[in-house]
Amino acid sequence: MFKDNKIFILGLARSGYQAAKFLVERGNRVVLNDGKDEDNLDSTQIEELKGLGVEVVFGSHPDDLFDDSFDYLIKNPGVPIDHKYVLKAKELGIEVINEVEMAYRLLPDDVTLIGITGTNGKTTTTTLTYEIVKTAYKDRAFLAGNIGYPLCSILNEVKSGDIIVMEVSCQQLENLDKFKPNIAVMTNLSPAHIDFLKSYDNYKRVKTKLFKNQDSRDVAILNIENDDVMNSTKDIKSTTKYFSSRSEINGCYLREGSIYYYEDRVLDISDIFIAGRHNIENVMAAVMVAKELNIDNETITSVVREFRGVEHRLEYVDTVNGRMFYNDTEATNIKCTQIALSSFERPIVLILGGLERGQDFDELTPYITNVKCIVGIGQCRNRVLEYGSRINIPTYSYEFLSDGFNKCYEVSNEGDVILLSPASASWDQYKECEIRGAEFKKKVEELKNDQEF
Repeated sequence: MFKDNKIFILGLARSGYQAAKFLVERGNRVVLNDGKDEDNLDSTQIEELKGLGVEVVFGSHPDDLFDDSFDYLIKNPGVPIDHKYVLKAKELGIEVINEVEMAYRLLPDDVTLIGITGTNGKTTTTTLTYEIVKTAYKDRAFLAGNIGYPLCSILNEVKSGDIIVMEVSCQQLENLDKFKPNIAVMTNLSPAHIDFLKSYDNYKRVKTKLFKNQDSRDVAILNIENDDVMNSTKDIKSTTKYFSSRSEINGCYLREGSIYYYEDRVLDISDIFIAGRHNIENVMAAVMVAKELNIDNETITSVVREFRGVEHRLEYVDTVNGRMFYNDTEATNIKCTQIALSSFERPIVLILGGLERGQDFDELTPYITNVKCIVGIGQCRNRVLEYGSRINIPTYSYEFLSDGFNKCYEVSNEGDVILLSPASASWDQYKECEIRGAEFKKKVEELKNDQEF
């Protein structure tokens, strides 16, 4: 399979790059196309691919480049589902898949595959689950998927009996067909990626594809408190198991400050460093996967105690003069900021704003109880100023994060949380939101150094 074929890869990025390298090694003729100009792509990757014999076309999508001579179209997850090459492939009867599906079909027998998806929390849950599995199973554990490690990049290392922990995004799920995880986790569902999948109903349908090929021998781990999760999965054939942070259920639940797996007390919530009820739910999901793999409570607890979260996702940065700094730059939509605001009982100085996309800040109001001050930044900073003034919270407006940061410290007191959770994309000023988060962390470091002298 996937040998001596002619294969078209649409989109470079990590997955296109790794897929092209892998497929060329198997004797395939590979054409890779990306609409970005070559100057805006990774030159090292491009030169490597050219040296391997990959035919590359950048800067446009010529009408005559894709035709019926190809055996497969492998689409980068970020490419729109209605791209002209995708539509043409369907007309020609050429299978459209992605790197995940291709790699899945080539996995050795008897690999245990854990697929984790959801609107929020999937990266944290995936990372924590992997850390637990790696501690228990050492070099038999692998991390892959939307978390930044294409599945095909580990194909030459994975052996029968190994365990793969994989984050799976809706963009990846859209072009999966035979993909079948042994254990599938759905953290939660709420409206997201409507621009990509056109409707929330379609988004839910695509997310539920994670369970499509499972049968009763496979396990689905689900958030029983999320109505959309429960409604979307009512017809799946998997063996279903549930977690709840609000009720004692037949599954994983809270009782008197501890997490229980059925009647087995696993760990105390005081062992969890990362803030917020949503992170308790993420830990619960990871605990349930660990239990499916027969990992003992001592191992689970030791990893959870040391786990400090995922960089840029409600990441604890440091405490300076009693102020706790959290970097949640990945909160590029209202829902993520709602979750962040729900995670603290301390007074909050909130940094809000970025790219103007018409986001409705009024949706934050029910969650704003502990916010003592708002600092608006970026392109939509004036709308942030208007919003804060309207709800009678002291609000300041700055074009740049660096200027707004200084104001945050000025208006804060010991015991406060200074929280970067912008509810906005970063593309007005930054190539990616991680750069915004890195700048925030650098400012915290500079502040700490200044206070030491």
